[in-house]
Formats: sequence, structure tokens, C-alpha cells
Amino acid sequence: PAPRKAKRLEWKSTFTFNRALFLKRRCCGLQKAIVLDEQAIGRALTRIAHQIIEKNKGIEECVLVGIRTRGIYLADRLAAKIADIEGKSVPVGELDITLYRDDLTKKTENQEPLVKGSDIPVEISNKKVILVDDVLYTGRTVRAGLDALMDLGRPAGIQLAVLVDRGHRELPIRADYVGKNIPTSSDEKIVVELAEVDKVDQVSIFEK
Repeated sequence: PAPRKAKRLEWKSTFTFNRALFLKRRCCGLQKAIVLDEQAIGRALTRIAHQIIEKNKGIEECVLVGIRTRGIYLADRLAAKIADIEGKSVPVGELDITLYRDDLTKKTENQEPLVKGSDIPVEISNKKVILVDDVLYTGRTVRAGLDALMDLGRPAGIQLAVLVDRGHRELPIRADYVGKNIPTSSDEKIVVELAEVDKVDQVSIFEK
């Protein structure tokens, strides 16, 4: 009967939601607050898109490069907003920094490190590269991204756009474009969820 089927679907949906919440709590801790919802994320990205256009006096010679994973989707969204504003498209690339992280071996015997899974559709030499990531924290992820980019070419300049800057820098790195500054303690964790991979758009603070 239809009511029974609807009840099963409702139960399945509730079970899926509760399981996802359980896994998130086990991974991230206790959620303290949602600091950005879908609308706030959209507004932040719109503002960053305008700032990119203004700072670079247009988008000519610009390339957006997202750091895997969520940086890629943020770069795609920024490109769409820039296209809406300027009526022109900006190239978007994907950067995998796995082999450039300082907690992994950077070299093997007789072999230079490679960027695994990167896909940048244009030559970045002499271009203005805007590196995009979800959270700026210690700066080590961005440093790895810079190393990876420099192995791919010699850009005219590299700018950094992040959705969230949570502080606690360990390296002298500063973002050119920030969606929101969220001061945190070392006992807290910022979790960015995007619809493309998480089925929801939100930024939350969790207590470890």
C-alpha cells in the first residue's frame, strides 16, 4: 500500500540522515554552531567574484585553480559568478597536492615528485593564477599548492581565495580574498560542506 511505502521511504531517509550525522560526529566531534548557511556561502562567493574582477581589472589572463577536493567546486562556482558578471568565461583547473604535503615523502629515488590527478586546461605561465581552497588554517596546504603550481609553470602572479580563514597560521601566508574570517580555538574544527559532495551547503564549527 502507498502509505506503507511512504513510511518506509521516510524511515530510510531518517536512517540515512542519522547515520550521516553519527559519522560526522565520530569524525569531527560535537557540532557547536553553523556559521554559514547556503545563502551566506552564496553571498560570500559573489563578493569574492567581484573582488577578483576589481583587483585584476577584469579577468583577462586569469585562471582559477581549485585545490582538491572542495576547492575545485568553489573554483567552479566562482567561475560561474564571474561569467554572470562579466559575460566572459575564466579557465578553471584542478590541483592535487598529495605528493607535495610536508607530512609525506616528497621524493623517491631518482624520481621527481609528480602532481597526481591535477587537470589545468591552460598553460599557467605568465597567467594570473587564483588558487582556491575551502579553509585557510596553518598555511601548509597552501604552501603545498604553491609548490605544485610552480612545478607546472611560472605564473605572472598567484593570488589566494578561501571561503573561510580560521587563523592559527604556522607559515607567513595570507589570503587575498576571504569569504568569512572565523576565529577559532585549537580545540575547534571548521567543517565545510558543499552540495556537490555533501548534499548540503554549510560551514560549521565542531568541538574536537
